[in-house]
Parts: sequence; structure tokens; C-alpha cells
Amino acid sequence: MKFSLSRELLLKPLLLVSGAVERKSTLPILGNILFNVSGQSLTLTATDLELEMVAYASIDNQAEDGKITIPARKLLDICKSLPDDSMLTFESDNDIIKISTGRSKYSLSTLPASDFPNIEQWQGDVEFSLLKSELLRLIESTHFSMANQDVRYYLNGMSIETEGHEIRSVATDGHRLAICKISNQALELPARQVIVPRKGILEIIRLLDPVDEGVQVFLGSNHIRIIDSEFSFTSKLVDGRFPDYRRVLPRNGDKILNANKDALRQVLSRASILSNEKFKGVRLNFGRTELKITANNPEQEQAEEVIEIHFPYEEVEIGFNVSYVLDVLNAIKENDVKFTLADANSSVVIEGGESGEALYVVMPMRL
Repeated sequence: MKFSLSRELLLKPLLLVSGAVERKSTLPILGNILFNVSGQSLTLTATDLELEMVAYASIDNQAEDGKITIPARKLLDICKSLPDDSMLTFESDNDIIKISTGRSKYSLSTLPASDFPNIEQWQGDVEFSLLKSELLRLIESTHFSMANQDVRYYLNGMSIETEGHEIRSVATDGHRLAICKISNQALELPARQVIVPRKGILEIIRLLDPVDEGVQVFLGSNHIRIIDSEFSFTSKLVDGRFPDYRRVLPRNGDKILNANKDALRQVLSRASILSNEKFKGVRLNFGRTELKITANNPEQEQAEEVIEIHFPYEEVEIGFNVSYVLDVLNAIKENDVKFTLADANSSVVIEGGESGEALYVVMPMRL
């Protein structure tokens, strides 16, 4: 087996699949990438048994087709450090792969391709097309609310839901909730809900660019797959029931505050500097004409910020984890935000000023 291709053509698919390579696996082969040469095409596959990434490159084939697995980290480091215009030639010799370019030569040990695990074949029972920018927006708008290593394992991921013309993403860690929806009249989808694990969601964000190119999404009983012209990404799903988040959406909010997002974000960021490092609590006093934000910490240090608002209701004082509110303000793309609140013990609903595409619920904190 022998083939050649330029560094540029190899580096992009290598970087694409490297996210699925298992770093600390007890199975050595999961640290390798499967190279499959067929005619003028090269397919690269990496997996950690939960995720599978496949990417493609065109090659200058000089010998018979074949498969081989090559250590991912070492190959990537070699490729990155070579000059831009390098032409690489790969030649397998028993269980060694020889890589040569110019006056540089490398020999890497390989493992048998027959030992490389394949995610089993499956059929997607729900499939749809979205623009990459739409799918990225759907996931980026909510991913920060996913739990991380929670014992309630079904929270360590994101719920992706389809229904009629709508696709929704929902994430919660029990203290906050994020929902984003995209409507497309061209879609006619069955009602379906799957939970994509946290690692899969973070990998999708890494793979997608905010461009107006389409991708295919397939939902199966145990997997989600995203197919693009450059790659195919597959992730196992979390086997569990996502909580019925509609039951926790606050319905009693009767006080609305509209504010400039950037101004609010700046004062909250400054106040957070002196909040308790562990709990990140800040107090928000909503008055008729001003919002006073205070924070203090065990060292008896204190921050106070005041911002002008229009709030024609009785005064309300609520404590929040400031990180949760800042995450929401960073996710909202619009210039203005809308807070809907009831009293000091009720969760607040935060939305963008105009679109209503995404909705966030943050629970109050006792301070």
C-alpha cells in the first residue's frame, strides 16, 4: 500500500477527525486513525466508541488499495511541523508505515486495521437538512446550560427535539434551563426527542462553521449522525428520559424589564469580581428607575453598581449566580434583553428583545 498527498490536503481531515481520538484509552487502537485507501480517495476514521468521525481526502494513488491504522497524535504533530508545501508519501511495510517528504523520513508503528472498531450500521428514522449556521445557532444558544458529570446522567447532554416545522435544543443542569427553537415551514417532522451526550455536542460545535451551507442530520434509536461534504460525524445517544422542562417554565411573571444587553453585561461582570468565588452570588435590587447590583465576599469586600432602568412595579430584590446570568447575556445575539420576573423566590425568564427564538430560565439564589 502506497499513496501520496500534500500536507494541506491531509491536515484538514486529520484535524477534523482528531476530536474523536481517545486520549487515555485502555485500548491502544483507539489512539490510532484508520486510513482506508480506495482508488483516488482516502477515508480517515477515528472513534472513542461513543463518537465516530469520518473525513475524506483526494490522493495521488500509486499502489493497491488497503487499510491501515496510524497513531493519531504523532501523525498530527508531524504534519503540523512540516513546511506548508510538503508532499507526503506513505508506504506500508508489514506493521510499519514509512512517511517521507523531501529529505525527512519517519517510521511509525501501526496496528491491524481489522482490529479497528466500527460503529454498527443503523438507519436514521428521522432525517432533515439544516444550514450549518442554523444548527450551530441552535446548539450554541443552549450548550452552556448542560450539566457536567452530574449523577443525573441524562442532564449531561442536550435534548434535541423535532415536531412539525420545529427543531428545538434544550439543556438544563437543574439550576438553569435554556431552550432554542428554529422553525422552517419546509420541514414536516415527526415528534421525536433524543439526548446527545455533552462530548458529542462540544464536538459538533468544533466541527461546524457559521456558514449558509446545508448539512444532513439523521436521528436513530441509539445514534445521531451529521453528514457534510467534508465529514461524517456519529455519536451514541444518552439512554434516559429528559425531564419535562415545560412544567418548570415560570408562568406567574408579571414584571418585565427591558434593558441594553451590553450595559447590563458590563456592570454584572464588574460586580462579579468581588462575589464569593465559590457561589458567585450577586444581589439585584429592581427599583422603579434604577437597578442596583451588589456583591460581597468572605473577605468583607463589596461591589456596588447602579444602572438606570424603567421598571414601573413594586421593588423586587433577587439573588442570582452571576455566572448563569452572564452566560445567558453572552449567548443572546440581540442588543436588548427582556427579563420577566415575579418575586424574590421565583425563577426569572430571560429572552432576547425581539426574536423570541431562545428562552432562558435562571433559578434565584438565597443570599
